[in-house]
Formats: sequence, C-alpha cells, structure tokens
Amino acid sequence: MTPLELDVPDAEAMEALGARLAAVLRAGDVVLLNGELGAGKTTLTRGLGTALGARGAVTSPTFVLARTHPTTSGVPLVHVDAYRLATAAEVEDLDLDLDGSITVVEWGSGKLDGAVDSWLELDIVRPLGGDPAADDSPRHVRLTPHGPRWVGQTL
Repeated sequence: MTPLELDVPDAEAMEALGARLAAVLRAGDVVLLNGELGAGKTTLTRGLGTALGARGAVTSPTFVLARTHPTTSGVPLVHVDAYRLATAAEVEDLDLDLDGSITVVEWGSGKLDGAVDSWLELDIVRPLGGDPAADDSPRHVRLTPHGPRWVGQTL
C-alpha cells in the first residue's frame, strides 16, 4: 500500500472512513492517529468500532488511557489515548494485547517504536482557520503504511 491522501468533508464521512478501514484490519494491526484536538481521531475510531460491532460507546479514552471494546467479530478493539504518555516504555506499561486485538492509538506517533514491525499511520489535518469545535468542517487525511503487513494491501 502506498500513501493515500483523502479529503474528508464532514464527521459522517470520517466515520465512513473508519468503517472502510475496518474492512481491511485484523488482529495484530495497529493504527496510529495524529491530529490536533478536534481533528476527528475519535470520530474515525467510532466508525471503525461500529463497523467491527464494538460493544459500548466508542469515546475518547483520555482519562483511562486505554479502553478495550469486545466486538461481534471476536477481535477486540483497543482504543488508546497516548497524549499524556511520553515514551514507548509508558505505552508498553499499559500491557496492551497488540497481537490479539486491533489497536488504535491516538497521539501515537513515535510512541510504539520497537513494539510493532507494521502499522498504519493516519495524519488528520483541519484547514487553517478551521474551528476545532466544528465537527462538520472538512479534513485532509494522509494514510501512510509502515512495515511488511501493508505491502500489497489496498484500501
């Protein structure tokens, strides 16, 4: 898979992108989400969770750091907010089941170094001057694959 760039017009389309990702994700996959506050990281994860049949509301795990959602597919969705974590060691201390789940890490860039050999990184950018509180303003998303898992994979 080569890097892919998409314009996402609103929150509904961001959730749809999450659902589209769910179709290719499997146990052991790690997705890193980067973007400012209000960029749409949790909205995308909510769409992913809905498509996977996650039980319970998919909300930002800011205060608990990590939340595991059982799914109807049998592969848990682990949703991590790494904003307050500074190093890969702190993420490792969460004792995540990276091999047996689909793991989404908000604010994860550089915080899983050495923990996985493949991951999908999404950078979500709101246009300059965009209102952080406006869920329906357009976003630009760049998906960048890393590692052997994503060689030849299409989205």
